[in-house]
Amino acid sequence: MLSRFGLRIRMGASYVAVSAAAVLIVEAVVLAYFVPRMANARHQVKQANARVVQADVQAGVVKSGSIVDQDAAVASAAAAGRGSLSDRVLLAAAAKAGFGRTAAAPVPELVEALAGLDGRVVTTTAPRVMPIGSTLPRAAVTATHQVTSLGGGAAWATSPVTTTTAGGSRRTFAIAYVRLAPGGLSGPDTGSKRAAAAAQKAPGTGSMLLPGLIMLAMLVPAGGVFGLLSTRRLIGRIRRLAAGTAVMADGDLRSRIPVSGGDEVGRLEQAFNRMAERLELAVRAEREAAVVTARRDERNRIARDLHDSVSQDLFSANLLAGGLRRALPAGSHLRRQAESMEQTLERTMREMRAMLLELRPVALEEAGLAATLKDLCQAYEVRLGIRISATIDAPELPPAVELAVLRVVQEALGNAARHAEPDRIELRVTKAGGQIMVLISDDGRGFPPAGTAGRHGMGMALMRERVTELGGTFEVASAPEEGTTIQVRIPA
Repeated sequence: MLSRFGLRIRMGASYVAVSAAAVLIVEAVVLAYFVPRMANARHQVKQANARVVQADVQAGVVKSGSIVDQDAAVASAAAAGRGSLSDRVLLAAAAKAGFGRTAAAPVPELVEALAGLDGRVVTTTAPRVMPIGSTLPRAAVTATHQVTSLGGGAAWATSPVTTTTAGGSRRTFAIAYVRLAPGGLSGPDTGSKRAAAAAQKAPGTGSMLLPGLIMLAMLVPAGGVFGLLSTRRLIGRIRRLAAGTAVMADGDLRSRIPVSGGDEVGRLEQAFNRMAERLELAVRAEREAAVVTARRDERNRIARDLHDSVSQDLFSANLLAGGLRRALPAGSHLRRQAESMEQTLERTMREMRAMLLELRPVALEEAGLAATLKDLCQAYEVRLGIRISATIDAPELPPAVELAVLRVVQEALGNAARHAEPDRIELRVTKAGGQIMVLISDDGRGFPPAGTAGRHGMGMALMRERVTELGGTFEVASAPEEGTTIQVRIPA
């Protein structure tokens, strides 16, 4: 889905996704580590709460029993020495003495009462809860000391109130009653309430997930901004690459990109520049090859036209000159002119054959230099009747050197055939001392060195130019009627 957005947006989103995944993984690890411990802590809190409740129950029982004993002792003390009086008088004396320790400051959770033996309340510390004249619970109306738990820390207790009679015996005349509610005499923050507060304060999974969720919410904009800022330079470099590629696609092969680093993008920039250089060289070589092919085709066309038209006309003119010579009488001055014309036509035809051989296409790439030179020498021998002694020892050479050697030999053989009229030509191609040595020697008419520019200026200049471009040397030695020798040395 993000593929339709730019690389910068996609990388920013990836930063956010990776950061969010990291937060979630950390949260998962933390929860996996702490959740069992929190469950164990809650279980321990529940056990502690149960123990606290049990302790509260026991404490309530103990407290209620202790309070009722104290109340019974107070009532007995108030009635002491009055054993001959009636129970009603004794109850009134005990009630007047304020038998409860909390009578001056009543506690809502604690109810203390004094009742007769029939269970009717005579005095109480909590008239609203247990009014005077009300009856104690049936289980509490007994002369026997009793403590009963109501659960949750609540309990009630009863104890008989006695006095000593004149005869020294003990007589029960009232019942002391105490009821203790949860939290009585201990305050609201003790006991089971403290256990409940501890349970509420125990950490939960929600309290641990909340910081992670807040961090995740803050991470989205922060990760996006960080992704956009951190990828700014990288995106700029990639855009330069894209722009350079577009320029090259439009045909400008000189486009280059500055290398801005040694990382992957920098290596890509270097590769782009190398590719551009090689592509430029390849296109240049292709253009040069196209020029060479056009020249070769043009040479083939010229050779074909010369062979099909001019050569045939020269041959016909030579036949006519020969017939005219034979038809004229021996002493006629026209016969000598016919013979001269016939010789001129034969020489012209010879030069034409040499020119056609020079224009003749060669397959240097397919056959190699040695085979091409031998084939060229054989063609001159067959078509022109010139004996050529060839010694060719040409190892594998660079293409430019092979082409230069072939063109020099072609030009030298063509010049000899057209101008020197030799009977024999010697060709030697050898390699010695890191150089290729080419020697072409004929036994033709030769020429004075001073006349080289006049007769052979174009051909000699082309050969010299080819050799000089490759750092070689070109030497010509010739004299009238002594033949011509051309010696070439080219670094191999």
